[in-house]
Amino acid sequence: MNKPADTFTTPRDLLRYAVTRFNQAGIFFGHGSDNAVDEAAFLILHTLSLPIDRLDPFLDARLLPDEIARVLDLIERRANERIPAAYLTGEAWLHGYRFYADKRAIVPRSFIAELIGEQFDPWVDEPDETTDILELCTGSGCLAIMMADAFPNAHIDAVDISADALAVAQRNVDEYKMQGRIDLIESDLYKRVPRRKYDLIVSNPPYVNAESMKKLPAEYLHEPQLALAGGGDGMDLVRQIVAGAAKRLKPHGALIVEIGNEAAHAKAAFPEYELTWLPTSGGDDRVFLLTAEQLQLK
Repeated sequence: MNKPADTFTTPRDLLRYAVTRFNQAGIFFGHGSDNAVDEAAFLILHTLSLPIDRLDPFLDARLLPDEIARVLDLIERRANERIPAAYLTGEAWLHGYRFYADKRAIVPRSFIAELIGEQFDPWVDEPDETTDILELCTGSGCLAIMMADAFPNAHIDAVDISADALAVAQRNVDEYKMQGRIDLIESDLYKRVPRRKYDLIVSNPPYVNAESMKKLPAEYLHEPQLALAGGGDGMDLVRQIVAGAAKRLKPHGALIVEIGNEAAHAKAAFPEYELTWLPTSGGDDRVFLLTAEQLQLK
């Protein structure tokens, strides 16, 4: 569906059209926004180089023909090709942080991000004494950067098996000038991680179970499937992460893992542990914690 650019004159016109277009196309929202209005506003503001959180002052501004054409192009690509908005714009926002994004790494998103700003309170007693953090499956590097901000005395080893994802992470680390705080490591989980002990091991790993992978909305098919698929029950990598954590944690350390909608599978995979579930906006069963003490006992 293509509309001539001269049909529109203002961002208000484009916003109305985009919302209708997205709703009619039945696009899926799961990569930053959760509704057609916010998705449309993000694409419009980004394309026009306007403040990403201030649409109202510009709603009735008259736009140039080339500006209208560029916005319409993104609207049609979003509706027709189902490309996530972050890949169309090259940027994603997560709790006030802007990250570069492209198809080499999954779009930055995580329930763990909500907990980082609070320094994982009350589960981390002395944030200033947290000096060593390991992040497994870092992807774009977004959580590593947020943790470097939240824990000012910490060094973060951020690991991913994908060289492509690490290239995206490097760009984000460089943009935040975190080169001295974050080391990016190409490794299959713990295999090439330095032999040091960590206060925290944090991971948002691939956890989508095989049946759910078959039903993913088209938007997710633009992302690296390696970063999504977690095996039959979604727990293939989670099992390895839990199994290797004990010998990598300091005595009072903790492991924090995001498992999305896979709480039932996580509980079934680890019946020997009493998992501590951390509250998030998505529910109290999306992120679990195990202490070093619990892990050492098994």
